[in-house]
Amino acid sequence: MSILSYILVIFVAVEAIFIMVLEMFAVQSKMAQKAFNLAPEYLRQKEAKIAMANQGLYNGFIGVGIFVILFIFPGNAILYGLLLFVGFVVVAAIYGALTVNPKIILSQGLPAILAILALLFT
Repeated sequence: MSILSYILVIFVAVEAIFIMVLEMFAVQSKMAQKAFNLAPEYLRQKEAKIAMANQGLYNGFIGVGIFVILFIFPGNAILYGLLLFVGFVVVAAIYGALTVNPKIILSQGLPAILAILALLFT
């Protein structure tokens, strides 16, 4: 694995964990409101907080999964595990761009797409 692909994959993992923190613990912050393009009134609702925390949990699973693959998986499984988990991020970004905010494809999808390309071509 090249240094570029390693850096891109780590960026994707850190971004997923950052999104988890926003969704689970800082959902009512100005940063979360701007990032998710949601009204403060909506984010104050109990049901919205629960839904956002649930989404955050899944983002955390992706981030932690990438780190586990990088640092615990045996060498012959790393590439395929990373392609799977980073691929999940690409699919989620496409879906999010279509259903929530088109900017998601750039903010979350582009790093993941670049990471996949780096993994495949190095």
